[in-house]
Amino acid sequence: MGRRLPATLLEPLVRSGTLYADARANAVFVLMDTAANPVGAELRGTTALAWRGMAPGSRKDLGFFWVPTTTSHAIVLCESAIDALSCRALHPDYRCLSTSGARPDPAWLSTLISQALPIYCGFDADPTGDAMAQRMHDLHPSVRRLRPLAKDWNDLLRQLAR
Repeated sequence: MGRRLPATLLEPLVRSGTLYADARANAVFVLMDTAANPVGAELRGTTALAWRGMAPGSRKDLGFFWVPTTTSHAIVLCESAIDALSCRALHPDYRCLSTSGARPDPAWLSTLISQALPIYCGFDADPTGDAMAQRMHDLHPSVRRLRPLAKDWNDLLRQLAR
């Protein structure tokens, strides 16, 4: 089943080189630090064998995958690049980024908080996502919860696209 990600979101990422296919046909989502330097990549299998992981040498503690936007009313933290893209498709005015897993205190979060935009934790609607979102809020009280109405943002996008 397709991910239902809009080509209008994917094409600029492909042109910029932050999304590409590697030699094994995996989708590669480049992680950037807050100064826009590459620090690693999320990998997602695209064949019948579904899997995901990180490129060797990735430093997800130093950066994130994000979907650029010309307007930004808020920032939403998602668990994966696919979810960040899906959340952005559903919330076009939000800057959506991936924490590459449900992590409550990435090193770069304080830099985002200092930007004075509302920040939402959009982790999955499951026990791990809920627990990590609560932990993030405990550590950073200004971060609020934005829980997807399905298991994750991509599941919601696919449901709405039917």
